[in-house]
Amino acid sequence: MFSRIATTLLAVLFLLSSCDVSDDGSSNTATGTLQVYLTDAPANYEAVWIDIQEVRIHVNEEEDIDEDDEGWITISDDPMKVNLLELTNGELEALGETELEEGMYSQVRLILGDDNELVKNGITHTLDTPSAQQSGLKLNVNAEIEGGQIYTLLLDFDASRSIVEAGNSGKYLLKPVIRAVSFAETGAIEGDIEPAESLPWVYAIAGVDTVAGTRANAEGEFRLIGLLSGSYQVAIDSPDDEYSDENINNVDVTAPDTTNLGLITLEEVE
Repeated sequence: MFSRIATTLLAVLFLLSSCDVSDDGSSNTATGTLQVYLTDAPANYEAVWIDIQEVRIHVNEEEDIDEDDEGWITISDDPMKVNLLELTNGELEALGETELEEGMYSQVRLILGDDNELVKNGITHTLDTPSAQQSGLKLNVNAEIEGGQIYTLLLDFDASRSIVEAGNSGKYLLKPVIRAVSFAETGAIEGDIEPAESLPWVYAIAGVDTVAGTRANAEGEFRLIGLLSGSYQVAIDSPDDEYSDENINNVDVTAPDTTNLGLITLEEVE
């Protein structure tokens, strides 16, 4: 259904690494591996470029987390500029990987640079970012690292909710809305929508909370990832007035499985 790269990557993320073995044959489980990946919900723009300078994680030594560098471990300090709108329908961007000692890790911090941009109607706008956020966007994760195991952290960056227009000034602010989940504790919902040319938006809703969103691709395929086990409403919203919207209730997700809704046909509006 989806690109082989994305499908293969999603499968690999669920694999657990085996315990390290020393020269004398004994097991060494003192460290585990943390991987951090980024995905996105859709937004009605041509591009949203985010300048990520550094990714860090904090060891949970005490409840109060210092604002300085004490207790923070660098996962990656290789700057990258990511177009969030390329990370829909299960596509992921690797932000970094590192070996960590066993234990609990309480927060992840994203250090942003100044080169954040929005492309709307063919025009590029600078995304103004509050200085406090440039010092580090902190996300609670409570990740338990186990020896010899891979812990994959998924950061779901909601581009639509993260961009705010500053009144009538023509300026845009970046106020990131990011959901952090353990990938192994989540499942997915996928399906096919016809007609494909309707290019609908698709959302997974739990109660009153829109948990995840995407847009069906040119073939009508969609995939919603990062969903905790539970029951969801899947809302399909066609931007084309020729087709009706569709709501599918009581869609159950059991991690780490994928719930396939099969073929969904949108009715033409008479």
